[in-house]
Amino acid sequence: MSSSDQQEPQAVRPIEVLYCQICTFPPEYCEFGSSLTRCKEWLQGAHSQLFEKYYSDEALQSKIGTLSLEAQAKLEKDTAKKEAKAEAKADAAHKKKMASQVSIKRIERNKRKHVTAIHGLEAFDIDLKKAAKFLAQKFATGASVTKNAQGLDEIVVQGDVSDDVLELIEGGAGPLKGVPAENVVIVEEKKKKAAE
Repeated sequence: MSSSDQQEPQAVRPIEVLYCQICTFPPEYCEFGSSLTRCKEWLQGAHSQLFEKYYSDEALQSKIGTLSLEAQAKLEKDTAKKEAKAEAKADAAHKKKMASQVSIKRIERNKRKHVTAIHGLEAFDIDLKKAAKFLAQKFATGASVTKNAQGLDEIVVQGDVSDDVLELIEGGAGPLKGVPAENVVIVEEKKKKAAE
């Protein structure tokens, strides 16, 4: 057999799957997520042919044509309830996030030695270990994640860098993106002097 007689195998192209930008499911599974209405709006705007295929009146009628009227009403009611619950949960999480405060505390260790403790960053979905590493590199000093007296995680940076940390947070530097500047406060704490 010569090389011209052999045919090269046809390359199989991978299947491309479209994912919803709202719920991250494929569009045909959006109905199982908690934000169907927003998913439908996105699909109608971005991929109108798929919207017609899955959510047009004819497609919906063929889907629910086998259900009884009672089952249809219950399905619609359950979907609306699920969406309302998911929306309320998202709103509550957003309100909690916006009410959270980040405190930057300058703590005096002895005479002229200070450390800076940053507390409350985890409420804004910031990875504390990455943030500590970023701050350690930025200020060329030691930084670690420790538990404070209340048992909550905080970042402790060696040295008085509270103003610099505030600037970094306001500027959204590195892993500190996403913290509103109005939610950041600087607190100064002095070590109590021993009774003379």
